[in-house]
Amino acid sequence: MEIILRKDVDNLGFADDLVTVKNGYGRNFLIPQGVAILATPSAKKVLAENLRQRAHKEAKIVTEAKGLAEKAKNVSIELTAKTGAGDKLFGSITTADLSETLAKEGVDIDKKYITIFGGNIKRLGQYTAKLRFHREVIIEITLDVVGEA
Repeated sequence: MEIILRKDVDNLGFADDLVTVKNGYGRNFLIPQGVAILATPSAKKVLAENLRQRAHKEAKIVTEAKGLAEKAKNVSIELTAKTGAGDKLFGSITTADLSETLAKEGVDIDKKYITIFGGNIKRLGQYTAKLRFHREVIIEITLDVVGEA
């Protein structure tokens, strides 16, 4: 079954992508949730026209995203946390904490566009995170987790 995505869906595609999914997934989940619409010939024509009109606007958005990405690359991130025995953290550091720290540095990015490799951080050390500013602008940054003095 071919559908047109209205919103970004993890591991499936981005908004306005034409994707093929199994019938049950499309009819029972994606379409009722309002995440996708059925890809009829008329819907495909409307999508093509919308993409054509949006092409020049997209270029401006990509340049803004690249500017934010360059700013994020130049930021050194050091998160402090309370630690217990053996470099274990009390609690964990999540994408929300990283998003908050980046916002203080002037890089606004929503936590759902941040991926920390290995999941939540539960020990001291150096970690890598992936930031997605746009579907074409994805960068990796390193962050240091240190214990409080």
